[in-house]
Amino acid sequence: MKLSSCFIVIHSIFLFLCFTFTLSLAENVTYDSHSLIIKGQHKLLISAAIHYPRSVPAMWPGLVQTAKEGGADVIETYVFWNGHELSPNNYYFGGRYDLVKFVKIVQQAGLYLILRIGPFVAAEWNFGGIPVWLHYVPGTVFRTDNEPFKYYMQKFTTFIVNLMKQEKLFASQGGPIILAQIENEYGYYESGYGDAGKRYAMWAASMAVSQNIGVPWIMCQQFDAPDTVIDTCNSFYCDQFKPLSPKKPKIWTENWPGWFKTFGERDPHRPPEDVAYSVARFFQKGGSVQNYYMYHGGTNFGRTAGGPFITTSYDYDAPIDEYGLPRFPKWGHLKDLHRAIKLCEHALLNSEPIHISLGPSQEADVYTDSSGACAAFISNGDDKNDKTIEFRNVSYHLPAWSVSILPDCKNVVFNTAKVRAQTTIVEMVPEDLQPPAASPTKGVKTLKWEVFVEKPGIWGEADFIKNVFVDHINTTKDTTDYLWYTTSIFVNENEEFLKKGSNPVLHIESMGHALHAFVNQELEGSASGNGTHSPFKFKKPISLKAGKNEIALLSMTLGLATAGAFYEWRGAGPTSVKIEGFNNGTIDMSSYAWTHKIGLQGEHLGLYKADASDNVTWLSTSKPPKKQPLTWYKVVVDPPLGNEPVGLDMIHMGKGLAWLNGEEIGRYWPIKSSIQDECVKECDYRGKFLPNKCRTGCGEPTQRWYHVPRSWFKPSGNVLVIFEEKGGDPTKIKFSRRKISGVCALVAEDYPSVESWLEIANDNKTKTSAYLKCPENTRISTIKFASFGTPTGTCGSYSNGDCHDPNSTSVVEKLCLNKNECAIELGGGNFSEGLCPTATKKLAVEAVCS
Repeated sequence: MKLSSCFIVIHSIFLFLCFTFTLSLAENVTYDSHSLIIKGQHKLLISAAIHYPRSVPAMWPGLVQTAKEGGADVIETYVFWNGHELSPNNYYFGGRYDLVKFVKIVQQAGLYLILRIGPFVAAEWNFGGIPVWLHYVPGTVFRTDNEPFKYYMQKFTTFIVNLMKQEKLFASQGGPIILAQIENEYGYYESGYGDAGKRYAMWAASMAVSQNIGVPWIMCQQFDAPDTVIDTCNSFYCDQFKPLSPKKPKIWTENWPGWFKTFGERDPHRPPEDVAYSVARFFQKGGSVQNYYMYHGGTNFGRTAGGPFITTSYDYDAPIDEYGLPRFPKWGHLKDLHRAIKLCEHALLNSEPIHISLGPSQEADVYTDSSGACAAFISNGDDKNDKTIEFRNVSYHLPAWSVSILPDCKNVVFNTAKVRAQTTIVEMVPEDLQPPAASPTKGVKTLKWEVFVEKPGIWGEADFIKNVFVDHINTTKDTTDYLWYTTSIFVNENEEFLKKGSNPVLHIESMGHALHAFVNQELEGSASGNGTHSPFKFKKPISLKAGKNEIALLSMTLGLATAGAFYEWRGAGPTSVKIEGFNNGTIDMSSYAWTHKIGLQGEHLGLYKADASDNVTWLSTSKPPKKQPLTWYKVVVDPPLGNEPVGLDMIHMGKGLAWLNGEEIGRYWPIKSSIQDECVKECDYRGKFLPNKCRTGCGEPTQRWYHVPRSWFKPSGNVLVIFEEKGGDPTKIKFSRRKISGVCALVAEDYPSVESWLEIANDNKTKTSAYLKCPENTRISTIKFASFGTPTGTCGSYSNGDCHDPNSTSVVEKLCLNKNECAIELGGGNFSEGLCPTATKKLAVEAVCS
């Protein structure tokens, strides 16, 4: 009895201590004008946007860890309503949509999380994240004071909040979620809805706050946000942003480190120097939470891309690339920036800045806290000229369009324009599709293809016939990209074009997005809109015969609109069809009887499924047909070698969809951008950035490779299914492994570093160093180039300058060969003393990793 009593007492004390400890962790997040206050402490936070459905669960831990290593304190994600509520009350939280698992992975990594519930997200995501079925609930108008919309929006928001509460994931419960967002960028469109828009915005804020989650709610780009929520900024630059209330912290929900891509366009890039400049300026001007949108963009798998015309790749030129690899030098440069900013955290959060003008575009902001700790940011906003300024009786050189960070108000540890981080050489290493190792044809490397050809036009029974063009989206309700419109026309044998052997001209007008035109089962041509203008016109001579001719139009959507006032009402599909060249002039077929069929026969038969029905008749062949439209291809393959990320190379295909083992890879379309488009060989980071500033890829395919996550592969027997609309060469489809094959560094003597500052603080003197690091399990096997002096060029094309130490290569080889990583000090006796004494010397290195 005494032992039992003792055990009960000890057990009770243990439970009490556990409960007390849990309560100590569970504390509401509050804020003041300086920052968020978490567990009683002011916080300066770097956030990284990673959208869980744009990658796969197997990638999540690595992505979160890479963000953490890059200096992130927080992971940010939207909640994607249309991925979770597939139909009213039919919820899905599996696979890529396992939100709880994602949040817990963030928690296990020791990071906070910003949950942007929305539930409207925009995000270049299909229909802005709102389920398509909601558009067809009678009387519904999105994002305004509309009862059906508000009912379903509140219902889903509450569902997500309760799910997070149930799992104890809010910071008020000891979880990682420190902020939640309601609505998204509504301020841009509120006026379009009149007074109802204003009422809706206020209702949304009130509804959210009533959820009692114990952490603040935010509304980004909401220019009339009520006092109960924090208004935040989205832009390339937010240093001049001020919240509506001086009692609220300055939060930047979306800093765009790149931009999204649309089919037929060039590749957008934002230089790392400019991204760093924008971040440093934000914290210089009192910012406290900054989120990169995106830090990892990922992939619009399946038909999730919106726009329309948004590519399957959502790489975003982000610090972590689409495949999950750190993008150097951007990732490394921002990591160095974050480290420098964190050295200033206490002063930034515990004092008011003193502003000092140092010139027409030069200024300093100085923070000194009660303990005497001092931090300063000195900026040069001149977008052309370097400047030398005097600050506290010390001379500082400032490159154009840069910020220097001084965590002790004396020594520069980081300048945004001086990139010390290495650059990586990334290759897509091609690999032919390989038949399964356990294939019955032992020793014979022949792929067994299966082919299924769609009939142009109506397959099976028609869905309906109308003497008018129906709206494509209203008809398919986005259950498929495809809708057939077919009719026929009778050609009299007396028509002059038959006698002359000439061709009448088919004219089609469409609201978008794309179309293939078939005449008598033959593909006559294709047309499409683009990412800025969905409607298009088609004009082409066609072949008609005497008698009955069938006209079949395959209309296609390429993702639904994602934003804008009343965006859900935008239509698609043909609006006019005429044929010019008859004896009686032009025949208008718009009011003919048009037979409609929703989707493809292959979709109906489930050909994309790994275990497609056995009653489907595929044609087996070792030589699949080429340049044949409307063709399904299936092949069983082994995974590519190694463990690098994988892309599917579709450069020799036309347009269509792809699957692996039933998983949706997405839309492929290696359409080329215009050769006449403006592209740059080298981007000047100086000056305000806009998406068109630093484009590359003129005349090249918008997207050649399509990410296939490694976790989708089985050890053998993987079923790859392709639906080709226009005609391509499937025998030239390849997998490509994304491989870092080399690293480069270009560092000058005057490049500051945190390491150098720490050495000075410890009364040591050190020189700037260049750092090289190969991927795990590889070594620096060759030094392709090394020059200490005045080298020129960029990674992959360095050359010696007028001043060059002939021992450069041997010095670097001694320090780096056969190592995974190395540091090369630009001094310390490594290189010739007294070399070109009047020049600021640099070290350029290119190394091979193997």
